Amino acid sequence: MAEELSFPTGLGTSTPETISLLGKDLAADLMGKVGFGELAFWLVAGRRPAPSEVRLFEAVLVALADHGFTPTAIAARLTYLSAPDSLQGALAAGLLGGGSRFLGVTEDCGRFLAETLVAAGTERDYDVIALEAVQKAREQKKFIPGLGHPVHKERDPRTPVLIAIAEEEGLRGPHLRLFEAIGRVHPQVLGKTLPLNGAGVCGAALADLGLPTDLLRGFALLARAAGLLGQLAEERRRPIANDIYLTVDRNAVYEPRED
Repeated sequence: MAEELSFPTGLGTSTPETISLLGKDLAADLMGKVGFGELAFWLVAGRRPAPSEVRLFEAVLVALADHGFTPTAIAARLTYLSAPDSLQGALAAGLLGGGSRFLGVTEDCGRFLAETLVAAGTERDYDVIALEAVQKAREQKKFIPGLGHPVHKERDPRTPVLIAIAEEEGLRGPHLRLFEAIGRVHPQVLGKTLPLNGAGVCGAALADLGLPTDLLRGFALLARAAGLLGQLAEERRRPIANDIYLTVDRNAVYEPRED
């Protein structure tokens, strides 16, 4: 007899009478008792977060939800204009734009900080670690993720708030402390002062919460999904996508290639 197939999971399952999630009865134990942010954390981390962790985690989600007419929002709106029968396509179009310039910085920064801390070994003078990391990035002609912002030239308003929440909840760990140190020391290497941006501080906070650094972009996308749904709801109420399309189309300049 052929060996019976088995596909183990510790997340969810269902029977004709019940739905189980994370070892709990979904209807009896979770619905109305667990917030969505708490559940998202729990699903990924495999443990139920403490209230202090939920507060910081949800502050991160709020910080990343929407930033106005970013490329991801414009992509979602234009896709909805083209295919109003495909809301999922419009959401997906916006989410697919989450990369190294928008949204992806959260993961890039978290990974950069984690790798820097590992390389530092037992050294725990964060200014020393930060200075070496900034100098190395400068020598390799690499950008430091989380440093600088196209709009907030002096200070990203999200950064001090998230650091303050982490401090209040006893969660201001090594990643956030190193990130702050980068903010202090980089001017002596770069010759200019750049702000620590919100996406970067979100990555540092998520890393201090013990979440896997190679999944941090997923949390940025989770937050932005809510923002994109809001963008699409507003597009239905007060459409602008057609104006964007027509503005580009009517100002297109045809320049034939000269082979």
